[in-house]
Amino acid sequence: MTDQELKDLVARLAIKSEELDAYIKRTSEEQRRMSAETDAKIAETAAQMKRTDEKLERIGVLTGGIANSQGEVAEEFFFNSLAHDPTLAGIHYDYIDKHWKNRVGATEDEYDIILVNGQDIALIEVKYKAHDTDLTKLLTKKISNFKTLFPMYQNYAIHPVLASFSIYEDLKRSALEQGVIVLQRKGDVMESFIPG
Repeated sequence: MTDQELKDLVARLAIKSEELDAYIKRTSEEQRRMSAETDAKIAETAAQMKRTDEKLERIGVLTGGIANSQGEVAEEFFFNSLAHDPTLAGIHYDYIDKHWKNRVGATEDEYDIILVNGQDIALIEVKYKAHDTDLTKLLTKKISNFKTLFPMYQNYAIHPVLASFSIYEDLKRSALEQGVIVLQRKGDVMESFIPG
């Protein structure tokens, strides 16, 4: 190879090296720009997700408040109706109270409304809209817990009652078949359904 050919080769290599350096520089700048755009989009998405989470939390609080309010309305309706006429299934009660709560060891429970006389106690579970699980809970957990939590009533006849503004006919029939008194709102008055 001649000196001139060698000089030309070195010159071409120098040009190629400069072109490669420029390409690497452009590529690095493009990658930095794309990375910055991606980081900005991730930050924007995270901020949007935070706003969405906050909205969902507010909706959850509002929904929970509505459900609690409906439950309180139902409890007040049935409590006032029973206080006015404390008779269920032909049994007259002398005492009515609400929100009985107790804890003995690991057992803890609360009773929406109770009616008591010298030998009978009615345990009234109040729901705005009753479901099968409410009946099951009343017949299993609520009655069993009551015997543990309030042993002074162990010799009393316990009458389970499911009170609801809205109850499915199948659930009402099932409750009555299992000896549960059903109270249902009918306009401005309360309608009683007695087992048997």
